[in-house]
Amino acid sequence: MSPQDIAQQAPPAAQAAAGGCHGGRETMLEAAKAAGKSEVLAKLASDYPKGPHDQPQSMCPAFGSLRVGLRMRRTATVLSGSACCVYGLTFTSHFYGARRTVGYVPFDSETLVTGQLFEDIRKAVFELAKPDLYDAVVIINLCVPTASGVPLDLLPKQIEGVRIIGIDVPGFGVPTHAEAKDVLAGAMLRYARQEAEQGPVQRPRQAADDRPSVALIGELFPADPVGIGALLAPMGLTVAPQLPSREWRDLYAALDCKVTAAVHPFYTAAVREFRSAGRPVVGSGPVGVEGTAAWLQAIGAAAGVDATAIDAAKAKATAAAAAALAASPIQARITVSGYEGSELLVARLLIEAGAEVPYVGTACPRTEWSEPDRQWLEAHGAHVQYRASLEQDVAAMREVKPDLALGTTPLVQAAKEQGTPAIYFTNMVSARPLFGPAGAAALAGIVRTQTAGRERFGQMVAFFAGVGQGQATGYGMSGAPAKQPAAKAAPAKPEAPKRLVEQSIVEDPPAERPAPVPLSAKPNGAAKAVHRVHVAPAVAAAGVRGG
Repeated sequence: MSPQDIAQQAPPAAQAAAGGCHGGRETMLEAAKAAGKSEVLAKLASDYPKGPHDQPQSMCPAFGSLRVGLRMRRTATVLSGSACCVYGLTFTSHFYGARRTVGYVPFDSETLVTGQLFEDIRKAVFELAKPDLYDAVVIINLCVPTASGVPLDLLPKQIEGVRIIGIDVPGFGVPTHAEAKDVLAGAMLRYARQEAEQGPVQRPRQAADDRPSVALIGELFPADPVGIGALLAPMGLTVAPQLPSREWRDLYAALDCKVTAAVHPFYTAAVREFRSAGRPVVGSGPVGVEGTAAWLQAIGAAAGVDATAIDAAKAKATAAAAAALAASPIQARITVSGYEGSELLVARLLIEAGAEVPYVGTACPRTEWSEPDRQWLEAHGAHVQYRASLEQDVAAMREVKPDLALGTTPLVQAAKEQGTPAIYFTNMVSARPLFGPAGAAALAGIVRTQTAGRERFGQMVAFFAGVGQGQATGYGMSGAPAKQPAAKAAPAKPEAPKRLVEQSIVEDPPAERPAPVPLSAKPNGAAKAVHRVHVAPAVAAAGVRGG
């Protein structure tokens, strides 16, 4: 039976899923529900509610989960999805500095609808689960396997001590790649919490500190946890390994914290696990003078620190922050937008530095842990837009006419087309310190450098006016091209007389070709056997390596 025949005889849900991503979001969603994924989809919808539009325009959400897995030591990360999706995710991961292998379990319509894909995944997991190499193996279902109901929950929970983590991260169920980080981080934290409840667990790689710790939730710039640790020290607190973690054993140390700080406010699943472990959760972060004072107050109170120690820590930290802001003032109108989850904190710091920030857009949802920042921003004249679309961000930028626009790549392009300086939030802002005095100095440097080029942008726009627009775009021409004057016809060349040699070749009758000699009649007396190679479908996790 051919793969096409098998697909036609499969259930309607499997047929829809086998059609691939091109079926559309609603088709994939209905197929996933019919295939038994209703509970998974309901949980994703509860943890990551969508906005007025279907989904923010960001990169494939699965990139977030893949990134979390690839940043961990002794963790194998394997994708199950369409080859084109796997290629794009692998490319993006290595573009952003991944140095680890991305595993891939391929499939076709036959293995998908017959259930063979699950068996292939299971075989790959058993081949990868080597305790001398890995602490965990992560399998990520992309859109098509999720819609077809590939049951990763039926995989063994552990193989020879290696944890097996299977998650569904469909583009039609997880709104942004930022929230997809939480899907995997939360699943890992849940597994680690259950292990810790059963008995002793592995110590963290770094020497344990006797002081109570604060676990930071969010993918932060490497210098930020160190700076936050200095702010906490006067209260007798230290920083625990942050989440997402860099190694499995760090999850135990994070759970052993005194207080959890949801610096990035969209980690709903991770917060749920910390609360299940009995840990209080505090939102916002130490930005600027007011933000630092409020955050230290909340952290100290949650940790049960004496009021005198809290005041001492606030006095030391706010003095340093005030000095940094005074040394690096910002006099500019700025719009902020992005999909990292730290947009509100960046806007707070800009305003405290003296900037005017009338609009803040984030692709992430509104949660209780971003409420302090939202209230503060709105009290200072900023409009905060959760689940912001590209169209909303661009409209705000064009209406406000800022001196600098921070945002996503398409917003930066739209801003530069009208002569407004703009920078990509992820690569320029998130790649620098944000908290404490270091954050104030770094952000001011970015603004100062970029706003100085406004006149240059204006000159470039004037110089290239009309290029790539209207009829000059080369695409979407509404009218017929102007008729060009006819080119002067070239004189015809006289036909050369045929040579006698050519005539003789044509007139000669074709020579008879000798009959082929059969193989059996060859001198060796035996025909050569044809070597046929049967290539079995790959079922193991084939490595796709990046540089």
